[in-house]
Amino acid sequence: MSLVVIGSVALDTVKTPFGEARDALGGSATFFSASASYHTQVRAVAVVGEDFPQQHLDFLSSRGVDLTGVSRVPGQTFRWSGEYGYDLNNAETRDTQLNVFASFKPVLPESYRDAEYVFLANIDPELQLEVVRQVRKPKLIACDTMNFWINGKREALLRTLKEVHLLVINEAEARQLGGEFSLVRAARAIHAMGPEILVVKRGEYGSMLFQRDDVCGIPAFPLEEVFDPTGAGDTFAGGLMGSLAKSGRLDRQSLGRAIATGTVMASFVVEKFSLDRMRNLTMAEIEDRYKTIRRMTHYEEWSDLHPPAKG
Repeated sequence: MSLVVIGSVALDTVKTPFGEARDALGGSATFFSASASYHTQVRAVAVVGEDFPQQHLDFLSSRGVDLTGVSRVPGQTFRWSGEYGYDLNNAETRDTQLNVFASFKPVLPESYRDAEYVFLANIDPELQLEVVRQVRKPKLIACDTMNFWINGKREALLRTLKEVHLLVINEAEARQLGGEFSLVRAARAIHAMGPEILVVKRGEYGSMLFQRDDVCGIPAFPLEEVFDPTGAGDTFAGGLMGSLAKSGRLDRQSLGRAIATGTVMASFVVEKFSLDRMRNLTMAEIEDRYKTIRRMTHYEEWSDLHPPAKG
């Protein structure tokens, strides 16, 4: 199944307690595409400047990512700089230079407009809605957003959410958007805004999926080392959407498998800076961690532990 992502391609400078990377490959569409490419065909829509290294585009192409929708225009590429302390759940932004991304107007190539699966990465909700209007008959539209848009462009975001089937946000954003401290109540409020499915990213605590009255939870994969959490959420979303596009289904089993796949993909990307861990990642490694997650979340039936009394 065809999957289109709209987002950023960037150059990141990241410092953590374990090292530093300068002008490394980054951006929401980049992490998403690299992750999803292990599971389905991905088509990316983004913009880069004339300074963007060709080798980074070559890497995405080597993963089978269709870059027809990635434009190279005069100017400098979007740059972000941040630093993490030992609490790797939060980054302190040092510098943001939107550059060519500031005037980004996503236009889908004709070959992208029949996509059945669409992911709107974290960009202005007005641009997200413009993309929705360019897709002919999508089976599933999913999106990400952040506190900046929830606060600053709430009405535009609500208009976009009416067209969205699945929303992927973190725990604090879910509470902020839903106006409730309880995640269950926040999920109910968000469902009323449009998305039938809500996936809440909880960092080192895993993720939760809310689908009306149904709830599914997956723990994070236990890691010995985490070097750089940048892009983990986008990598998670790529694994999730790649799995859904591959299966072509939205039943509970497929959704559970999708968030487990997203969890596995995110567990790899944080082990090195930028996308360096993804450059030599194999399907055998992905399958092995998926099986581990499955074992971690397996429980016996209640009746197996408490059989009915005889007689």
